[in-house]
Amino acid sequence: MKIIGVDPSIYHCISRIVGGKWYLDNRAKETLRRQLWRISAFCGVEVLTYCIMSNHFHLLIRIPEYSEVSDAQLLKRFAELHAESDVRVSMLAAALKEDGPCGRAWRRRLQARMGDVSIFMKELKQRFSIWYNRSHGRFGTLWAERFRSVLIEGRPLALQTVAAYIDLNPVRANLCQDPKDYRFCGYGEGVGGSKRARRGIQMLSFGSDWKTARESYQMALFGKGSRPRHSGQPYIDPQKAEAVLEKQGKLSIPVLLRCRVRYFSDGAVLGSNAFVQEQFETFRKYLGEHRKSGPRRMRGGDWGGSP
Repeated sequence: MKIIGVDPSIYHCISRIVGGKWYLDNRAKETLRRQLWRISAFCGVEVLTYCIMSNHFHLLIRIPEYSEVSDAQLLKRFAELHAESDVRVSMLAAALKEDGPCGRAWRRRLQARMGDVSIFMKELKQRFSIWYNRSHGRFGTLWAERFRSVLIEGRPLALQTVAAYIDLNPVRANLCQDPKDYRFCGYGEGVGGSKRARRGIQMLSFGSDWKTARESYQMALFGKGSRPRHSGQPYIDPQKAEAVLEKQGKLSIPVLLRCRVRYFSDGAVLGSNAFVQEQFETFRKYLGEHRKSGPRRMRGGDWGGSP
């Protein structure tokens, strides 16, 4: 789902490989990770966290409030996509400096590619598809569908809950017992020292320093009763957790995050009742004109006011 005219906005975006094929090996994941940071810098999109799996990826991104970009910023962002020695960078610099018809056309085209979730996802998927097809001697569609997105309320609890769901993907897939040990997720990259990834995790706690932000986020990742087995703390197996849910029992949020909770990928808006209802009233024709109210409460745990 894409909300137009709401700035800033935060989205959980998901895209899958065609046919569910496991095309993304470590080399491909690393390439996609590098492209993610370059294209997000160009588009002015803030990556809060991400996770790249073998047949799909998740992103939690923030689209900031729209503003005109200066020529200096345009040139800097353009250089994120191309090496500074690339002839296109010098051509753009000359055109912007001259400020003639060519420079104004460049400015319009580049500005139109910034600050939009759809264009950002299109740029990312297209650029990766080109690299992948060339590298593997294939042609045709790589991605199964247009990306899916869920609008997320910008409260710490909502953000950290969805971020933890994303970073715990490799744990649910039994690739590791702690997401810090997975190279291709925001939390793992942040713990590994990446300043860009750390900034995203810090934004989940609204500007806290890295140590404070990490400790706060760890509470969402590893709450009571859901720590990894090797930590020596109590651990609830995801299959057992699913059985509890089927019996209408309640679990802590961290335990629920280790289950495949459909709300994080199949919904349209995630947040408090008031936030969902506000979006529902504003965009009723997109969210379902037949419904009398927007919020549908998540079952199975205490989501802190989230539906």
